[in-house]
Amino acid sequence: MTHANADNFSLDDELEATSDWDDDSEIALDPDSGPDDSWTGEPDPEEPTAGAMELAERHQLRRVASLRTELEDISEVEYRQLRLERVVLVGVWTDGSVEDAENSMAELALLAETAGSEVLEAIYQRRQAPDPATYIGRGKVEGLAEIVQATGADTVICDGELAPSQLRNLEDKVKVKVVDRTALILDIFAQHAKSAEGQAQVELAQLSYMKQRLRGWGGSLSRQAGGRVGADGGGIGGRGPGETKIETDRRRINDKIAKLRRELKAMKGTRDTKRQDRQRHQVPSVAIAGYTNAGKSSLLNRLTGAGVLVEDSLFATLDPTTRRTTTTDGRIYTMSDTVGFVRHLPHQLIEAFRSTLEEVADSDLILHVVDGSHPDPEGQLAAVREVLAEIGASQVPELVVINKADAADPLVIARLRQREPHSVVVSAKTGEGIAEALAIVEDELPRPHVEFHALLPYERGDLLNRIHQQGEIASLEHTGDGTIVRGRANDDLAGELAAYAVVPVD
Repeated sequence: MTHANADNFSLDDELEATSDWDDDSEIALDPDSGPDDSWTGEPDPEEPTAGAMELAERHQLRRVASLRTELEDISEVEYRQLRLERVVLVGVWTDGSVEDAENSMAELALLAETAGSEVLEAIYQRRQAPDPATYIGRGKVEGLAEIVQATGADTVICDGELAPSQLRNLEDKVKVKVVDRTALILDIFAQHAKSAEGQAQVELAQLSYMKQRLRGWGGSLSRQAGGRVGADGGGIGGRGPGETKIETDRRRINDKIAKLRRELKAMKGTRDTKRQDRQRHQVPSVAIAGYTNAGKSSLLNRLTGAGVLVEDSLFATLDPTTRRTTTTDGRIYTMSDTVGFVRHLPHQLIEAFRSTLEEVADSDLILHVVDGSHPDPEGQLAAVREVLAEIGASQVPELVVINKADAADPLVIARLRQREPHSVVVSAKTGEGIAEALAIVEDELPRPHVEFHALLPYERGDLLNRIHQQGEIASLEHTGDGTIVRGRANDDLAGELAAYAVVPVD
């Protein structure tokens, strides 16, 4: 049969049969058919910022819909490799109003989508306290298992931090992977950390979380490793009377945690050196803090032109960014963006990012950014202040910046202004209120307190430049002998100017 087909085949006949087909190449080359006709061969005059390039890189890889694992047994999944796909959200409502519970579930859905998941269903149960065995009531677990089976979900995410026994019991009942809110947030941080310090901080938090949740699948981690176990990978250091594999894993995690802490301590030394240099020169610092996705990076870009990444998602930026800027009268100060906060921020993350968060505690002013268009802005304020108190920043002067005024309800803004008298309303997107915010920041920055009156020789232009950058000039007059300057300066600068004092200060 094959030979017969080969004998009847004619290339000319086949080419003639395709003569009436549409020529895609002509369509592609048609100057009126696509976007190529707008290309002139000239480069784009606007250079993309570092944040724009990072955002484009992040969007190059996207999860493909409908591709998921078909595993029926959770024991086939490596627990440490978190891969969220089609998920069902589960929450326990213990206090507050129904609206609070729904807002919490909506935030959990945003976290899951940020991690790359597709949310299929979200349910919550009213209880005085989570069930100590299965988080939700035992009767509700059967209903959850039915929902998981009906929707084809492969992961259940619980809105809380679950004990290892709760995770194990739920997985045994619903037959799919179960993760809690802490693991979800850690996974997002692991995806978005870019700097070496940020990645080390996230890894430290993940290992601290994992160490308390080591457990064996089918007893594989509970087997004893005593005796001759060289063939099993134990080797020198792994042999011991009665040592189990889970104990060996825990010891390795402890070793890795110790190594990461040493590395972070070295990185902290570099950060401390820069901070001490700013403090020595008495350069004021402003820290931008607030709830995740409240618009901190957008505000930093608007205030300083930093060009950092901006994305409408939770925890889009983790690595702190510090920019040097000046006031209208020439004084230099720094403005830093920090990691966003969230309700029930995992304690492991606070500990791991403590060195970074110290920038907030050591600042002279905190710009507390809150999303005015969020359903619960008061809840955001409370959650952020709880973390600020934990890191020792509750005593730092605070200016509440109500962002997204272009999308917020005017009644909500009025309510927030009444609740927070020391606040300013802005829109980082449109620029509304930015000038007023800058004026308030400049007014609240620490000012030099030592008065001086000096005659500076013209060859000491360096001192005059430092007065412009670090001090305040009340009057300035150029004479034949030099520049007569009157104003205020910090202690160090005033000490250098004392050699040129002309008139004692009254």
